[in-house]
Amino acid sequence: MDKLLIRGGRTLRGEVLISGAKNAALPELCAALLTERPVILHNVPGLKDVTTMLRLVSNMGVDAQRSDDGTVRLDAGALHTPEAPYELVKTMRASVLALGPLLARFGRARVSLPGGCAIGSRPVDQHIKGLQAMGADIVVEHGYMVAGLAGGRERLHGARITTDMVTVTGTENFLMAAALAEGETVLENAAQEPEITDLALMLIEMGAKIEGHGTSRIHVQGVERLGGCTHQVVADRIEAGTFLCAVAAAGGDVVLRHGRADHLEAVIEKLTEAGARVTAVEGGIRLQSQGRLKAQSFRTTEYPGFPTDMQAQFMALNAISEGTSTVTETIFENRFMHVDEMLRLGAKIQTDGKVAVIEGVAQLSGATVMATDLRASASLVIAGLVADGETLVDRIYHLDRGYDRMEAKLRGIGADVERVAGPPEGQS
Repeated sequence: MDKLLIRGGRTLRGEVLISGAKNAALPELCAALLTERPVILHNVPGLKDVTTMLRLVSNMGVDAQRSDDGTVRLDAGALHTPEAPYELVKTMRASVLALGPLLARFGRARVSLPGGCAIGSRPVDQHIKGLQAMGADIVVEHGYMVAGLAGGRERLHGARITTDMVTVTGTENFLMAAALAEGETVLENAAQEPEITDLALMLIEMGAKIEGHGTSRIHVQGVERLGGCTHQVVADRIEAGTFLCAVAAAGGDVVLRHGRADHLEAVIEKLTEAGARVTAVEGGIRLQSQGRLKAQSFRTTEYPGFPTDMQAQFMALNAISEGTSTVTETIFENRFMHVDEMLRLGAKIQTDGKVAVIEGVAQLSGATVMATDLRASASLVIAGLVADGETLVDRIYHLDRGYDRMEAKLRGIGADVERVAGPPEGQS
């Protein structure tokens, strides 16, 4: 498996081009299933999850063509197999996003439980309850959600859906299904992330009637059919936030092209309080950092609060900042798996359930560490950028799921980072 070799201690200067958001691109690839007309997406990131989703829709019969410039053309006019098999989606939780569009357009679907996930451990049960409220008949058998329309109906119908918790993929699934449902659907307790808004804008370009996207209550008036569109995927706010934390930690002056400051207000507020200078510039975000910053406590929460997907990266910054900080994780369990690896680099962190207490140190020291998940891997890269000596980050396939050529972008702003090939897992 590939690894990243990082030689720390370099300041970062220059420009980074922020890629399209994975968490917008994946539902928007599924939205193409709603129409028989061609859909063109620009700024699609070159990530493994995107490749997997393209394989998935191609297996259904969608003509999917991908260009090197980040353009994807999809034509679902000849879709013949409304199914998402386990072997194609076992590594990608976003596969559940195929359920709503397939049900809305074809009245049936067979979608594997993503990643072997059990009902209840992730809010897949919320997807099922919401779609059942719209007239779907869904059973879970042999690891699959098998769905059809109840009572001999030809279309889903509108409903008022209130989820038990805020769920991003649930909101996206309901939004897509409601676009073709009969009558009005009202989504209460809806997720408000920019990726939701971007999906809604794409659906509106296809002819959907949607109001309230970006708020906790979304109204959708269903239409009989949707057309094609050409849509630009919104920039990835988590990639932008990761680079902001990297520059804040390592020091320097970097502009993030296509970065959206208005999508990162909670993160930028903490960076500013820490002592970094962050400014919105034309077409991007600029961060300037010099010297050791001040540690910041925060609590993760739903958008527009501090994002759970930025918790590990900011913890890496806190680990080398002045003072002691407290980080409270409220969204996901087991989101502190990066802590043990940071300890190997010399960080001083103690955890107790959902709370981590970080005592900033003046210097980390390079070591071999192992990535355990996507954002944990990014935090270890940030730590490696400021550590003394060499840091080797193993299992970076996690990193490749969410960051488009991260090592190349870091080299472009002065980091000493290289990808090194290793033996397959299980071999020495």
